[in-house]
Amino acid sequence: MALKVLRALDVAKTQYYHFKAIIIAGMGLFTDSYDLFCIPLVMSMIGRIYYPKVDRTVDPKKWFEVPTVIASTMFCVTLMGAVIGQLVFGRLGDRVGRRRVYGVSLVMMIVASIGCGLTLSKLPLMVFVSLGFFRFLLGIGIGGDYPLSATIMAEFANKRTRGAFIAGVFSMQGFGILMSSLVFMIVCSIFEASANKHNLEKPSELAPSVNIAPVPPESDMAWRLILMFGAIPASMTYYWRMKMPETARFTALVEKNTLQAARDIGKVMNLPLSTIQEDVEMINTPNTRAAFSNTYPFFSREFLRRHGRDLIAASINWFLIDIVFYSLNLFQYHVFSGHLIPKIQMNIYKDALQIARFQALIAICATIPGYILTVYMIDHIGRVKIQAIGFFFMAVSLFTIAKVNMNGDHPNLFIILYGFTFFFSNFGPNTTTFIVPAELFPARFRATCHGISGAVGKVGAIIGSIGYVWASRDPPNGLGVSTTLMVMGGVCGLGFFVTYFFTRETMGRSLEENENVDELTGVWFVRFWPHKFSARRNEVKGFGLLEMN
Repeated sequence: MALKVLRALDVAKTQYYHFKAIIIAGMGLFTDSYDLFCIPLVMSMIGRIYYPKVDRTVDPKKWFEVPTVIASTMFCVTLMGAVIGQLVFGRLGDRVGRRRVYGVSLVMMIVASIGCGLTLSKLPLMVFVSLGFFRFLLGIGIGGDYPLSATIMAEFANKRTRGAFIAGVFSMQGFGILMSSLVFMIVCSIFEASANKHNLEKPSELAPSVNIAPVPPESDMAWRLILMFGAIPASMTYYWRMKMPETARFTALVEKNTLQAARDIGKVMNLPLSTIQEDVEMINTPNTRAAFSNTYPFFSREFLRRHGRDLIAASINWFLIDIVFYSLNLFQYHVFSGHLIPKIQMNIYKDALQIARFQALIAICATIPGYILTVYMIDHIGRVKIQAIGFFFMAVSLFTIAKVNMNGDHPNLFIILYGFTFFFSNFGPNTTTFIVPAELFPARFRATCHGISGAVGKVGAIIGSIGYVWASRDPPNGLGVSTTLMVMGGVCGLGFFVTYFFTRETMGRSLEENENVDELTGVWFVRFWPHKFSARRNEVKGFGLLEMN
């Protein structure tokens, strides 16, 4: 029999505190996505500022570009920090408590966001060294936020709408992506309006003897302000994070303090203490004592028997989706190229503005609707089905885009298919891979396992980011865009396979029910085999009994 306080959480009606928790936890994801997805826009502006040379011997499309090695490093250093943050903060969340380290990750994001814009030198080398350091620190904070936010929301939610609540937290990522584009457009518009017209001269209008494109000196401040803006939403939620109580499941099941768990939940969810406080007789029942004494260590043989398959499946799924998802963000320039005005015909601000507009368009038309539909549907059709559907249609979309790219330029169709892919990544594995690890594992390992799954995912993001930059180059230097897209489609097909055969559904059950698996599930690795064999065995026994009668 479950503890009263946990049973009360599982059956509680949706209350004000649930929505408050979504905002508090979700604002971290909002900040995460803002910081992660504004960097491609910022790098386009940095290229104009620090690489202004006009080389008329090369294609003008390659003017003002940050060298590939440096650009890849700036993209990946944050992801490398996220790998460390997810592992470290996930483990700390299980060792010392979710609440105690929740504010630390947020402070790291605030400090790092401000630090990204405070490079004292204007020398390119010093700018990139400083930016790389603070982006790495930012990544650690972002990585720490993932397992803590997912675990806290899962442990506060009721079992009927838990998926929607966790998806609601993660959906703030879509609004963070949109905000990064809006802030970029607003800042660039303000700086353009106040700039000296001489410094806004288009590169195509330069005299043949001029080999340096003019750049407004204040533009070096614009990209810094854009990066520093990420500290504002994080700062706004710090106070409320510190006011959150520890989750009842950590207090009751890990610290084994059921009275304190009841007091904490009674305060925030308006439940009388008498209805959720444990009776002495209840605590001394065999089931409760067994639950408290079930203390097999992490990564022990018993842990692997019970949860090894789930951890491997969750990690692989997250790894596969992040390979594709982060590659898609780098692919967006190729998608929009048919609608972009060449950079030599635009000043620094208008060049950056047109890219930000298209990113905002994708966020409004594909990214955010995908998140919203997931919130609405996930507790009706389940995590596994949504994840499988998402992987399947992403694969179809990517194979189609590759075919269209081979046959010539179709800019409008490119954008539609690209948006379609983004929609099914968010109404699909990009959201569910965040949810499922928070629901499968025991309370004392929950944040750790979520952190491991997310860290493996971010390794996939690093591979996807670096791999796309190099693989998408024209042969013989690379595979070419079409072949790279087909490889990405194959990765999604593999994700569909892993989801269908290896991933366990968590919908409609309490967290404690999800962590308790039967013996056959622990023995067999593939999800549905034990159930089929068991059903077949029972069917045979049933026929045998009928014949005997």
